[in-house]
Amino acid sequence: MHPHVRYEWTLLRAGRFMLDGGGMFGLIPKTVWSRFIETDDRNRITLCHNALLLRGGGRTVLIEAGTGDKLDAKMSDIFGLDGRTIETAVIEAGVDPNEVHQTVVSHLHFDHAGGLTRRARDGETPDWVATGRQASGDQAEVCFTFPNAEVVVQRQEWLDALANDSVMTRTYFADHLLPLEIPLVGERPRLRLVESPIPFPHDQRPHRKDLPKAPVSNRRTEIAPGIWVFLVPGHTWGQQAVMFEDVEGRTVVFTPDVMPTHFHVGAAYSLGYDVEPYTSMVTKRWFLGEAADAGWHLVLDHEPGDAVQRVHRSDRGWFELESTGLTGCNW
Repeated sequence: MHPHVRYEWTLLRAGRFMLDGGGMFGLIPKTVWSRFIETDDRNRITLCHNALLLRGGGRTVLIEAGTGDKLDAKMSDIFGLDGRTIETAVIEAGVDPNEVHQTVVSHLHFDHAGGLTRRARDGETPDWVATGRQASGDQAEVCFTFPNAEVVVQRQEWLDALANDSVMTRTYFADHLLPLEIPLVGERPRLRLVESPIPFPHDQRPHRKDLPKAPVSNRRTEIAPGIWVFLVPGHTWGQQAVMFEDVEGRTVVFTPDVMPTHFHVGAAYSLGYDVEPYTSMVTKRWFLGEAADAGWHLVLDHEPGDAVQRVHRSDRGWFELESTGLTGCNW
């Protein structure tokens, strides 16, 4: 048995990200969501690539990697990228990218996993070279952003990413995925695929208010001492959340696209990019219920404002969020 490990952590902002407002709110009409969030002249809303950097038990762990720098000028403009990357944020936090032991991504869409690799720079020998149409941008030569880090993702997500099983035609890119098959120094696998238990059996279609029979504590997978992942399907089938306890004794959960911003707390506020919006709604109910009852601190993956939120049950039978103002713990 390993000793219980608690982590110091800091919230990283890995650059601006802009997406179509309609895509971000799915079936919710613009007349409703535009009351509380502004769009630009291209109907885009401003988001952020959020990530967490953890230190504890002699380990440095990065949760989420953002888009990175490999998209070309046209795609960078479409998504409103500002040039800031996860590498920038990690270095500003005082950590050498070579010292990151483990990276965990919620899923493998480009805005979450693209930053695991970066453009090769002048004089560098690339770690991987794209051929044909494998490059996501205008450069084929790729280097690992965190060359010594294991990458942790759900096996289902990896298989779906390789098959490009998504409602979007360009979100799983080969130059984000295939380099991960290259082993670490010493031939240790760079890619670690986990298989956390699913919330509901495959042969069961839950009703909208059904809850999983097993709580998250029985469905999570420990990937490092004191760090767990668990499935939150809907946006993708293999999407995972990441849980740990900080040095103040708080349970912190990095929340992926089941609820990317605090505006998405409503039951039906799912993304137009979800593979299964109904599943997202069911997932959101049990996820927020456990968060409220257990006092989790949620870190929202695309929230441009206060990214760390607490959850409370409301008088109307749903949930409300409360900003904590936290940006880290003992960093």
